[in-house]
Amino acid sequence: MEVTAPAAGARAHEVRSADVEPLRVLSPEGEVVNSEFLPDLSDDQLKEIMYRMVFTRTWDERAINLGRQGRLGFYAPVSGQEATMVGSEYALTKDDYICPGYRDMPQIVWHGLPLYQAFLYSRGHQHGGQIPEGVNVLMPQIIIGAQILHATGIGMSFKLKNEKRVAITYTGDGGSSEGDFYEGLNFAGSFKLPVIYFVQNNGYAITTPFAKQTGAQSIAHKALAAGVRGIQVDGMDVLAVIAAVREAAEIARNGGGATLIEGLTYRYRPHSMADDTTKYRTKEEEAAWSEKDPLVRFGKYLEKKGLWSEEDTARVKEEAKAAVNEHIKKAEQTEKMTVPGLIDSMFEQTPPHLEEQKADFLG
Repeated sequence: MEVTAPAAGARAHEVRSADVEPLRVLSPEGEVVNSEFLPDLSDDQLKEIMYRMVFTRTWDERAINLGRQGRLGFYAPVSGQEATMVGSEYALTKDDYICPGYRDMPQIVWHGLPLYQAFLYSRGHQHGGQIPEGVNVLMPQIIIGAQILHATGIGMSFKLKNEKRVAITYTGDGGSSEGDFYEGLNFAGSFKLPVIYFVQNNGYAITTPFAKQTGAQSIAHKALAAGVRGIQVDGMDVLAVIAAVREAAEIARNGGGATLIEGLTYRYRPHSMADDTTKYRTKEEEAAWSEKDPLVRFGKYLEKKGLWSEEDTARVKEEAKAAVNEHIKKAEQTEKMTVPGLIDSMFEQTPPHLEEQKADFLG
C-alpha cells in the first residue's frame, strides 16, 4: 500500500522502489479481506455512504440526459468513480477544504454546495460559483492540475495559522503529468503541509492509456521524489478509500505532512459527452471492470450485514431523481445573468473603472 525506497537488490548509488499493492478492504464479492484497515463505522454511517453512492450514480445518469436535452452545459460523467469521490469526502470533516477538478462535483455537493448551484455552474451562471458561507470548497477548476496549487496554498495557510485542518485536491491520471502537480508536491514536501493529493487513476488521460503517459511504476511512486507519503488504494472499494484518507488526514493534522493517494478506478461513461470510448477502450476491458463495480461490491457487503436491499436501492434512485428534477427546475428559474449584474458581483464595492464600464454598457 505504501511506497518505500530503496528496494532490495538496489545498488548503493541508485534510487529504486518496490512494487506496491493497492490497499483493499473488500473483495469484489463484498467479503472483508483486510480487517486491519476496516474503518470504524456505525450501521447508520455505512447506510449513509451507500445512499450517497447510489444517489450520485442516479444523479450522474440524469445529468447526462439533461446535457443531451440542452439543459446543462459542460458535464463530466462520474459513474464508476463513486467510491473515490464519496469515500474520500466522507473521511473528512466539514472544516476541511476541497479543491476539485471539473469532474469532482459529487465531493463538493456532499460537502455542502447546493445541487442547484452545481447545475448553475454547468450552465455557466455566475451564481453557480458563489459558495455559501461555511461551505469549504472551491469551484471546480477547468485547467488541468491548477487546483493542486490552490490546495497547496490553502494547506500552507492552515500550517501558518496552526489550524488542524486539511486540504484535499483531486485530479485524474492525466493531471499527474502536469507541471502544477510536481510543483505542488514539491512545495508540500518541503514544508510538510497538511494536504492530500488524490489522483483518481481511471487508466486514461482522455484517450491516452496510462502506460503511454508515464514510465513510472505507479503515480503513487511519484511521491518519493517530493518527500511525501505515497499510497495506492483500490478505488472501487469505498471502505479502503475511507481508510486511506482518514489515515492521511490524521497524519496531516498532527504535523506529519502531505500524502499522495492513487486510487485505481474506472469510469464507465466517456471522459465527456464529446468523447467516444469505443475508439480506445475494448468491450473486454469494460466488462472486466464492471465486475468490480463499487456500488455492487459495497452493496453485497451491506446485504450480508442485513443493512441494505434492492428495495433500498430502488428507493434512493427515486429520491435522487426527484431531487435532480427539483434542483434543475430551481436552476432554470434563477434570474438570468446580465453584464451589469456580473460586474456588481465581482467586488463588495465596485471600483470606479468598472462603474464606468457598466455605465457604458447600459448607455
